[in-house]
Amino acid sequence: MIRLTKKYGRYGYRKIAELLRVEGWQVNTKKVARLWREEGLQLPQRQRKRGRLYHKDSSVIRLRPLYQNHVWSIDFVHDRLASGRPYKMLTVLDEYTREALCVEVKDRMGSAEVLEVLYRLILKHGKPEHVRSDNGREFQAIHLQEWLTKVGIKPLFIAPGSPWENGYNERFNGTLRREVLNAEWFASVKQAKIVIGKWLTQYNTVRPHQALGMRPPVPETLQSNGT
Repeated sequence: MIRLTKKYGRYGYRKIAELLRVEGWQVNTKKVARLWREEGLQLPQRQRKRGRLYHKDSSVIRLRPLYQNHVWSIDFVHDRLASGRPYKMLTVLDEYTREALCVEVKDRMGSAEVLEVLYRLILKHGKPEHVRSDNGREFQAIHLQEWLTKVGIKPLFIAPGSPWENGYNERFNGTLRREVLNAEWFASVKQAKIVIGKWLTQYNTVRPHQALGMRPPVPETLQSNGT
């Protein structure tokens, strides 16, 4: 348990318990929680669940993902290097599989870079039916919207001031910030890109995901089989 905690320092005891079972240990989560406390390891704080927006007929406004490539969500994350210089990350998530399709790291990014990233991801993963985003100018740019229409992708814009409508991506961005950005101090964009890239592989292939029955979005066993 200590070995896994040192390797995955930002994981809570539930994820460590799942990784122990993957390695063949016969152990339940309650026992891991007890040992976790005895070792003085920090327990993750429970977060208050946010409310959801509903219509008057009680139907949820937000379109729910029903299958792979149904809804991709995109968003920007901002951070600063050790020198104080800002840089940006574009995160793209398949809401159904929870796979983080990319975290693009650059000094600056606008609508042209968003289009370039989406084009590259479509070639690799196929075309989504919808792309969910906020109302930022990078996402509302005319040439980007014209391109989405041309290739048959429908945009989904969340209501202003309602980040929970893009909840899957917001949660991923929070995990990225908690496990990487708040834990690392990058000297350059290149260094940030390398570290975040390694973490992204771990997130998709190793990190247990509670919404997926404590398995990662793209387990290493699937990748090793070439599927």
